[in-house]
Amino acid sequence: MKDIMSSYQIQEQNTHNEKVDAVIIGGLAFSSLKNFQLNPVNTSFGKVDVYIGKIFDRNIAVIPRHSGEQNHVPPHRINYRANIQAVYELKAERIISVNSVGSMKDHIPGSFILFDDFLDFTKHRISTFFDNKTMHVDMSQPYCPQIKKRLSESLVCRGLNYFGGVYACTEGPRFETKAEINMLSHFADFVGMTGVPEIILAKELDICYASIGLVTNYACGLSSERLTVDEVMDVVNDSRNLLYDVISDTISRLPENRDCSCMYATYNARI
Repeated sequence: MKDIMSSYQIQEQNTHNEKVDAVIIGGLAFSSLKNFQLNPVNTSFGKVDVYIGKIFDRNIAVIPRHSGEQNHVPPHRINYRANIQAVYELKAERIISVNSVGSMKDHIPGSFILFDDFLDFTKHRISTFFDNKTMHVDMSQPYCPQIKKRLSESLVCRGLNYFGGVYACTEGPRFETKAEINMLSHFADFVGMTGVPEIILAKELDICYASIGLVTNYACGLSSERLTVDEVMDVVNDSRNLLYDVISDTISRLPENRDCSCMYATYNARI
C-alpha cells in the first residue's frame, strides 16, 4: 500500500507519533471524548477531527463521522475520502466502524449485527481514490475476518446474541419508502446510510475494516408506527455503554500483527 496515495499531496503531517492500533469510526459508543486528545489531520480532501486516546494500553483513534463545523453532518455529505485518508496518515491498519441500522427482517431494536456483505445503493458519493488509474480491488471478503472474530468473542463473552447478514446502504438523508424496503428486503437484511463508501475506500488502502451494527428501528413499512428519529436515538442512548465495552474488549483482543487477506486487497488489482 506504499504508493497508493502518492498522487495526493498531504497538506500537513500527523502530529501524533505513536502507532495507532485501531481507528473507531462513528461516535455511537462514545458519549464523551473528554479523555481523548484532539489531533486534527489535514488530508488532500480536507481536515479531519481525530481524537487520540488509550483503551487497555492500546493507542486508538476515534473519528466521529457526523461531526463538522455546522454540527451534525448528514450521511450524504460526510467526507468519506478524508476520513479514510486520515486513517492511512495515522498509519493505522484496522478500522472498527459503528453503524446504526434498520432491520428489514424481524431483528428487534437493540440487536447487534456483524455484517457479512453489503450492497451499494448510494447515488452521488465518490467511492474511490483511483481517478487516474484503473484498480479492480478485491471485495470478495469485504469485512475483515480477524476483527469480526474478536468482535464475536467480545459479544459472546457478555452473553450478547448477535446476527449476521447483508447491509444495504442508501443515499439518505431521508428514510426509505415502503416500496424501497420491499425491494431491498429481497437482497439484504439491514439498511443504513453510512457504511458505503467507507468500506470500499478502506479496501483501496489495504486497511482492515469491520463493522458492528446496532438495530435502532424496524425499516419503513415493517411497523404500524411512524418511523421517527426519537426512537432511533432512544436505542442508541440505551446501548452506548454496551457498545463501548464490546469495542474496548475487542481492541484488547486484537493481535499485534494482521493475518487476514485485507492487506493484499490491491495486490495485482491495477490494469
